[in-house]
Amino acid sequence: MLEIELIKLIEDIQLKKTESNYIEVKSARNGCPKIFDTLSSFSNQQNGGTIIFGVDENEDYNVCGVYDAADLQKKIMEQSLQMEPVVRPLCTVAVVDGKTVVSAEIQEMDNFQKPCFYKGAGRLRGSYVRVADGDRLMTEYEVYSYEAFKQDIHDELRTNDRAEMTDINTEEYQMYLLELKKNKPNLAKLEEKEINRLQGFVVDNKPTVAALMLFSVYPQAYFPQLCITAVSVPGKEMSATGSVGERFIDNKRIEGSITQMLNDALIFVRKNMKVKTIIDVETGMRNDRTEYPVIAVRELVLNALIHRDYSIHTESAQITITMYSDRMEIENPGGLYGRMTLDNLGFVSADTRNPYIAGALEIMGETENRYSGIPTIRSAMKNAGLPQPVFVNNRGVFKAILYNEIVSEKENSDLANRLLDFCSVPRSRKELDEKFKEEITIAYLMSKHMKPLIAENKIALTKPESPKSKDQKYYTVK
Repeated sequence: MLEIELIKLIEDIQLKKTESNYIEVKSARNGCPKIFDTLSSFSNQQNGGTIIFGVDENEDYNVCGVYDAADLQKKIMEQSLQMEPVVRPLCTVAVVDGKTVVSAEIQEMDNFQKPCFYKGAGRLRGSYVRVADGDRLMTEYEVYSYEAFKQDIHDELRTNDRAEMTDINTEEYQMYLLELKKNKPNLAKLEEKEINRLQGFVVDNKPTVAALMLFSVYPQAYFPQLCITAVSVPGKEMSATGSVGERFIDNKRIEGSITQMLNDALIFVRKNMKVKTIIDVETGMRNDRTEYPVIAVRELVLNALIHRDYSIHTESAQITITMYSDRMEIENPGGLYGRMTLDNLGFVSADTRNPYIAGALEIMGETENRYSGIPTIRSAMKNAGLPQPVFVNNRGVFKAILYNEIVSEKENSDLANRLLDFCSVPRSRKELDEKFKEEITIAYLMSKHMKPLIAENKIALTKPESPKSKDQKYYTVK
């Protein structure tokens, strides 16, 4: 960054009296502090982060200056070289109130290089993630999820010692073989045993997770939690109760093969969502419109079943469907896989966590396996006159949210006025989230409320040349 940008950043920190997901301050008046944890966490998080030396958090974020700018930069580089992969910080030196400060910008590593960790502590004890204004040690699963991608580990190929080949010799399996032989003539020439091996259904004469989830009548006999739990609640929060104190309108555990769970999940959603009858004023014809487009719900449930994490680390976690009065949330274990990000979700081909399950479902006619699911969902919601889906990705969990109604013009106007009032002082995305998180998700707030205000020139960006900057703030145009 430029010196003037560093000075402005320090002024902002002093105004807010806090660090953030992307900012860490260190005193460094008596030497270079240990920064291995922060080098790791910033390298592992989207958009990286910046360490500022010469500001004392314990002295109300006043500038204390660094002991020696040249030696400090040398020590920063020495610590960076002890990281795996090596971190390449970009340092800036500036003078504030007659005292020297130094910043070190840490770029995000490519997912194929993560997790970045301190070699002296090892991968499990030296890998960190940034949470709020602190560094948190990665869980064993968080570390594993990166390693699985790098090493091309497919947990759908795991086996269970109790399972036998007879468990997958079902009607669904026989129908799959018929379709496979029609669509893949080269495979059709092979013996069934070889087909099973190549398609990822058998390892060491034992059926795999993929085969059991696809063809077994009851795979939960071996993996009890690989199911769907679905609930319908009476209000907008899980804590809401109905008119006679009921917590759930409906509550169901959905089990069986992937196709059976998909079908039963759709039955549950259809049962619990409202249906509006629309009369065409020109023809007088009745048209029943469901609260959510069924095709959108189907794609989301199918995506959750295909792309959930089937590793031993998430074996105790279920897919969940939660129907609130204003929205539906579908959540599955396992965040976005590989290099996929929320920004390019549905726009580019993705790395596939479970390619054998995805390939088999394509043959069975359940999915096209052409990355058309997200565009189909977006199109269905648009055609139904509903808000676009909201996707939330946390390390280890992916959530999709469908809203069932357009915010009224009055409500929309009220929120716009509150946003304009709140942004009378420049506000970060984090501050917006903290302010409005009780009533709306940050992704929906930014896409459906902030973007229109920016387009109308009612709200402006502090860094218009870098819209996705981690230091971006939004302020009301006077």
